[in-house]
Amino acid sequence: MKENGLILGIETSCDETAAAIVERGTRTLASVVASQIATHARYGGVVPELASREHLRAIVPVVRAALEQAGVTAADLNAIAVTSGPGLAGALLVGITYAKALAFAQELPLIAVNHLEGHIHAVLLQEREDGAAADASISRVAEEPALALVVSGGHTHLYLARPANGAWRYSLVGRTVDDAAGEAYDKVAKLLGLGYPGGPWIDALARFGDPLAVPFAFAQVKTKAHLAGKTPRTKAAKTAPIAQLDPRFMFSFSGIKTAVLRYVELNRMRPEAEARATRLLTENGGREKTVRPPQMQEEALALCSQATLDLVASFQHAVVGDLMKKTFAAAEVLSAARILVTGGVAANRELRARFSAEGARRGLNVAYPALALSTDNAAMIAAAAWPRLAAGEFASDDLTADPSLALK
Repeated sequence: MKENGLILGIETSCDETAAAIVERGTRTLASVVASQIATHARYGGVVPELASREHLRAIVPVVRAALEQAGVTAADLNAIAVTSGPGLAGALLVGITYAKALAFAQELPLIAVNHLEGHIHAVLLQEREDGAAADASISRVAEEPALALVVSGGHTHLYLARPANGAWRYSLVGRTVDDAAGEAYDKVAKLLGLGYPGGPWIDALARFGDPLAVPFAFAQVKTKAHLAGKTPRTKAAKTAPIAQLDPRFMFSFSGIKTAVLRYVELNRMRPEAEARATRLLTENGGREKTVRPPQMQEEALALCSQATLDLVASFQHAVVGDLMKKTFAAAEVLSAARILVTGGVAANRELRARFSAEGARRGLNVAYPALALSTDNAAMIAAAAWPRLAAGEFASDDLTADPSLALK
């Protein structure tokens, strides 16, 4: 084994089979992602059993492609890193089982990485690859605490990230108590007869609508007395008891999803949404019917009334506004040196524009990963593993999937 700092990262937490080779957490030599969007689009969301099956089919060729793209072999690696949670249990197990087998065969250390930490390191990896560390002032700021907003289809979390002896430690600041922001995007898109995943569709169509047409509003999340300080049951990662978190930094997106539904029904927009979803209905042998949503932006625009475009724009404006309000409030209270915005929803154009403008107004740096690093990928897993490799923090032989793994 060569001491070259090469780490193979493997990511299978949801519906992307990914492998990447990253050198010392600073340079991506290869990144390969096999998407399952076509498999799950017909259902309007991820089907766990199908996701696991697709991971089984893709894991070997994806890892092989990453090694070939990087121009290295397994013998050149220093370690293997794999996502251990949170995520879908069956999907996680595919990646973990393969990573354990490969690490054993190559006599390499195995590093378990939290998926949420991976998203945070996607921003740090982007900064290093952009050469930000060459600037002394940026390098200094990079060593100061940062407030990280992880916002995706499964997560909406705020963490205070602190560098500690070459590694990073995380404190949960806020989170969603129900739906994640990306989940709300997907459900609203499905309700309106648009494609899956919903985020890119809504982001593309919102530009053609009036963001103030529908006055959506968010109420402050209040601690539920009946929970007696216990964590509510959600699909997000386990956290400290909700009573220990500041309600000002808590998110809730189930309400706006319901508000969109009520608006559609009250304004009799349901027939239009159904027509949009069934416009390209295909039949298989006269027995099975599969809805194929619009495949192109122009096609969707042709099927959307101005009222629908205004609704989409207003929904996105409200969601981004709520994310901004609570993130910047937390940054001010915690005196964070900068803000890191990451996760699939971080690819949203309006979100980036408004966060950057507000950061500039406050004199606060806001950083994002490249679009390819915003969604699930393995480069971020390999980057997050580098400090653990340097510290000798390796996974035990009994490593298994933890679908609700907390970030600490």
